[in-house]
Amino acid sequence: MALIYDAALQPSKSEIITNWAPNQPWFQGDGAATAVFVASFRFDDPADAVGVETHLVRFGAGPLLQIALTYRGAPLVGGEAWLIGTMTHSILGNRWIYDATGDPVYLATVAAAALTGGQQADQFLYGANALTPLALTATVRGSGATSLIVPEVSAPIVTANEGRTTVATMGTLSVTVLRVLSDAVHEAQAGQVATLSGIWAGQDEPCLLVAVGVLSH
Repeated sequence: MALIYDAALQPSKSEIITNWAPNQPWFQGDGAATAVFVASFRFDDPADAVGVETHLVRFGAGPLLQIALTYRGAPLVGGEAWLIGTMTHSILGNRWIYDATGDPVYLATVAAAALTGGQQADQFLYGANALTPLALTATVRGSGATSLIVPEVSAPIVTANEGRTTVATMGTLSVTVLRVLSDAVHEAQAGQVATLSGIWAGQDEPCLLVAVGVLSH
């Protein structure tokens, strides 16, 4: 379960993504435009310490892009290369925002969802000491099964941008995040054992978002 606080953010998520994404090697779209949010989904951090959220956005008439972020209450040790910026959250205080492909919590949660057939977290708005369910804007599901074993993740993380994807490796896990979704391949590639796909308004057929492989020792 993901709690969304009724809070003011400075700067906003839109401002952070708009300033960061056009400078990435996989970016496609109008770099002078403001990011338009199409859908989003979250995963739960088992330790309940890190916010894990993926945004599907478009810049101008460009293709749909996948932007995965993590939100932390303190800097990620060794995560300087993936730091996007900081924001002030009116309830939680200072937050450090990371490109999630360099965050071990994201890699562990998305890999677990893909490998075990998991789904996104249910979201609730927390305000006035009450929880209000929020409608999902995207539904995602892993291709695996509960019988699959999720490897233990371990540092260091190595990321590489390969065309329209970012590939992150951490221990025996290999996580490929599709950044540009307009022509996503809909099956796993060689060496990949599970995928995460999603649907949202205007996307009725499951679209490949993430592919997970388990590397041999």
